[in-house]
Amino acid sequence: MIHAEFVSAYRAGTLRVRIDPQLASRYVSARLLLSFMMLPVLGAGVALALIGWVWAGLAVIALGIVLPRLIKRSAPHFLLTQALQDENLYRELIAAGVLDINY
Repeated sequence: MIHAEFVSAYRAGTLRVRIDPQLASRYVSARLLLSFMMLPVLGAGVALALIGWVWAGLAVIALGIVLPRLIKRSAPHFLLTQALQDENLYRELIAAGVLDINY
């Protein structure tokens, strides 16, 4: 199914789209390099805590832990929204097995 057909059928409600939440979270994590972004944020939080800004450091550490989890949790909705707009991403998601289309 080409992208234009996918978009029109989805908007008409004639097909069922299933996005695997685990694969979606892994896909988004890999694309955004979340683990590499989390480490410097956690390091900055520890540094703030060590120089005396304990509460600010703990807040930064909490953000460094919570934000990637929230991003991963919202990955299926985000990927579906983007797949409706971007043909290349649509093809990547089909090839990766993240997006499953049933008629």
